Amino acid sequence: MIKEKIKNLLGRNNQLEIIRQNKELEWAHIYHDSIRDKEWLKNLSLNIGRWAGNYSFFYVLNRVLNDYRPKKILEFGLGESSKVISTYLEHYLINSDHTIIEQDDNWRNHFNNHFKLSYRSLVHILPIQNNIVKGFETKGYKGIEEYVTEKYDLYIVDGPFGSINYSRYDIINIVKKLSKNDECIIILDDYNRKGEKQTFVDLIKIFKEKDMEVYQSIYEGTKSVAVIGTKKYQFIKSL
Repeated sequence: MIKEKIKNLLGRNNQLEIIRQNKELEWAHIYHDSIRDKEWLKNLSLNIGRWAGNYSFFYVLNRVLNDYRPKKILEFGLGESSKVISTYLEHYLINSDHTIIEQDDNWRNHFNNHFKLSYRSLVHILPIQNNIVKGFETKGYKGIEEYVTEKYDLYIVDGPFGSINYSRYDIINIVKKLSKNDECIIILDDYNRKGEKQTFVDLIKIFKEKDMEVYQSIYEGTKSVAVIGTKKYQFIKSL
């Protein structure tokens, strides 16, 4: 009886994995179709997947950058998405600025040895500290609230390292500073994990408390990415 249950469970898990892989292949085709008119992006070498975002993430990022042309971009975590944004700044978003918060100076140095960011992509190192959120320990950037004092059009949340509960919760305190008439998009990577889902739920609660009309969507491949947009960006729900 127990063996049969384990066999059925493994069978369901394998089916789910096959479904996720098929979705990822579909997103890969959709992503490549979406950049056909951008030779400068097609020629960019990207390491997609694993620790970096997957194809659903990069498709969403490309559409947001292309369709909405954000002027001020804040990114948590230096990586492959930083390459895409920086390349956009050099070829398409010529009036935009890009701030990157990174936790590891050694990683920044390694990254800089292999890729040259736009002069309008600025990296700032803030070390990780452990915070307590609703009784759970979660990782955050030390001094982030004092450092991020401006408001941005686009927030990309892919750092710091994930936590089991209330992962990457720094974005919560940033959103708390927004006023009702502010407009923004938030891209939250790794939504397939419990910690990111908890943070996403709290983000929606804060927007409701501020009486801000927001739209949301989940884009699923091997991993999932969640997107929230205010009224100006309502079509992020159907990218």
